[in-house]
Amino acid sequence: MMFTDSSTCYPNSWLKTWDWNNLCVSYATPGLTNHKPTIVLIHGFGACKEHWRHNLKPLAEHFDVVAIDLVGFGNSAKPPSLLDGELAISGQDSVRYGIDFWAGQVTAFIKSHIQQPVALVGNSIGAVVALAAARELEQEGTAASGVVLIDCAQRAIDEKRVNEQPFGRRLGRPLLKTLVRKRWLTNLLFRSLAKRGVIRTVLGQAYPTGSNLDDMLVDILYRPTSDAGASESFRGFINLFNDRLAPDLLGELTTAVSIIWGSKDPWEPIEEAERWQRFDCVDTFQTVTGAGHCPHDEAPDQVNPLLIERLSSMLMSAGRN
Repeated sequence: MMFTDSSTCYPNSWLKTWDWNNLCVSYATPGLTNHKPTIVLIHGFGACKEHWRHNLKPLAEHFDVVAIDLVGFGNSAKPPSLLDGELAISGQDSVRYGIDFWAGQVTAFIKSHIQQPVALVGNSIGAVVALAAARELEQEGTAASGVVLIDCAQRAIDEKRVNEQPFGRRLGRPLLKTLVRKRWLTNLLFRSLAKRGVIRTVLGQAYPTGSNLDDMLVDILYRPTSDAGASESFRGFINLFNDRLAPDLLGELTTAVSIIWGSKDPWEPIEEAERWQRFDCVDTFQTVTGAGHCPHDEAPDQVNPLLIERLSSMLMSAGRN
């Protein structure tokens, strides 16, 4: 089995590219047979398709599986960001990074590559993207069989949640919103964060048990930060002050949703996530004890059986309807 350089953990034969709106999209799959249901894995902010390194192969024993790099991350294209009120950079194809943009990428991929029933699995901001993509598929009459959220981003800084923030943070919000539009500042901030030592420190928070926090993980997250344009998705993301929220999307969906959450997630409180069980589309909520923000990678031995069971159940239920 031939492998590529240390920036990936998949065999060469699994690595593919696809052109979407003149943007190169990278994805990994052991093969799309179109004889089995397909699972699309969607990574979180700052991550990439390799973040599913401990999940893709086990899932592929039961389903066709694709792990996709969202535009701006991994080995996918990293075009300039375009914020509200800005003019596009002359001669460059700028994009408005955001939930609907990435959801459009996912749904376009599904339409282009997948003929069998499909289910979506997302971690962190990728889980919000999965919900938005499921909403889009529903609206087009081609609903997904199910969605699994793994420690879905709650987006506490969004305008729609501003009243929940401390007074001091609300007071400084206008200045913050002005500053983070400045490329010189976002580039400086990005470069201060895009260092192996910083990445390892942040991962230490996200992986409280330390399990699978290894050199490979640091390398696969660090390598894309050296690509031209890598700071642009960062700039686009930190300017998402008014975008999709998971509860709003859950309130609109009829597609079945299952939730998996690390009990020690330091960034996305499990208490808020548990309240999402009030939505009709949410059928299960399962906790991974001791795990943090990325339980699929920190505790794959616990998460993979949950994924296989939930996805199989969703696909079977959807097939009966």
